[in-house]
Amino acid sequence: MQVTTFEQVNETIYHEKLPNGLRVYLLPKTGFSKTYAVFTTRYGSIDSHFRAGGEETIVPDGIAHFLEHKLFEKKDRDVFQDFSRNGASSNAFTSFNRTAYLFSSTEQVVENLNTLLDFVQDPYFSDQSVEKEKGIIGQEIQMYDDNPDWKVYMNLLKALYQKHPVRIEIAGTIESISRITKEALYRCYETFYHPGNMLLFVVGAIDPEQIMQVIRDNQARKQFPPVPRIERFFPEEPGEVGMKRIEHHLPVGLPKCLIGYKETNLGLTGQALLKQELTTKLVLEILFGTSSVLYQKLYDSGLITESFDFDYTAETAYAYSLLGGDTPDPDELVKVLNGEVERILEQGISTEDFERSRRKKIGQFLRALNSVEYIANQFTSYKFNETDLFDVLPVLESITLDDANRRLREHFQPEQQAVSIVRSASTKEQPF
Repeated sequence: MQVTTFEQVNETIYHEKLPNGLRVYLLPKTGFSKTYAVFTTRYGSIDSHFRAGGEETIVPDGIAHFLEHKLFEKKDRDVFQDFSRNGASSNAFTSFNRTAYLFSSTEQVVENLNTLLDFVQDPYFSDQSVEKEKGIIGQEIQMYDDNPDWKVYMNLLKALYQKHPVRIEIAGTIESISRITKEALYRCYETFYHPGNMLLFVVGAIDPEQIMQVIRDNQARKQFPPVPRIERFFPEEPGEVGMKRIEHHLPVGLPKCLIGYKETNLGLTGQALLKQELTTKLVLEILFGTSSVLYQKLYDSGLITESFDFDYTAETAYAYSLLGGDTPDPDELVKVLNGEVERILEQGISTEDFERSRRKKIGQFLRALNSVEYIANQFTSYKFNETDLFDVLPVLESITLDDANRRLREHFQPEQQAVSIVRSASTKEQPF
């Protein structure tokens, strides 16, 4: 077992790659009562076209999310009940590029850890249960279609991206899930749920030697075929955005508006990707954070509410920033925000704003390390991108004002922008 200490944040990671290829990371937290474990596969909604074992396969949209649902249901029981009996809270989620299964508990950690490993590695699908699940997930899809926050977000991605599957709903559509079969589920499971494509992270009140031995023993009881070589296929995405503006009508008290910028500097991994992510998030904080002059001006005028937020998503093949929230006047909000971006593009970021915002980001990161949920979910996400959560602090400290101004000029360009609006049909529409 390898041991790595990150002295800046006083954290020690225990790591081992098991014979079946599973990567295990353990982080003991002194003084914590809760333990949080997440078992993650590098498989998400965008992975619908792939080749493994020499066989090329195209599966219906939404199958990764469908598979996540089905793994909890066994022939003779529901796995949620297994966790509940042992005092654990369990859950799962599917994103664009990964699927994660998790639990948190303050007791019976060994039993819950074995349950987590065993249920994910023991699939059971029947024709009857697959058909039943289509109705359940169909209702979930309809629920998301009526959710204005989700709709304004997904519509923004559909505007930014012309061909990349990140523009497709994670759960798919009612039509696409109707084509999912038991055989397709097993094909995806056998391809993407091999231990060699997965990562297990446990953080909290644990003895790393004991927990690692529990995991070793659990995996040694099981047999797995050789790790499949997976090739993922994605359509070539044009550099320009697909649509400058997209609108949708739903009953909302206030219209919702998101502005997005499509990233053009792609193909990065590891430290390069991490630095681009952190620098872009820092620039967003400088431009639109609660301590910025613009934020106070917008808030005092009533043009934004406390829902206003911003973020940057960084992956090797796609990346984008977004900002916005509830607003009584989406068109005026877009106009004011664009004017501020244009002004700062001309003037550049000041040293004072840069240093203040960087200190704020460092403080936010250090506070977040008190959350086992944050650590676990961020750690696995960063690992799949060949970097480390605990590199965030030194990379943040290494970013310079020149880096921030360069990123500002690269990313926040008008031609890379798209706008998504959701408002009631009765709301007056004004083109901009």
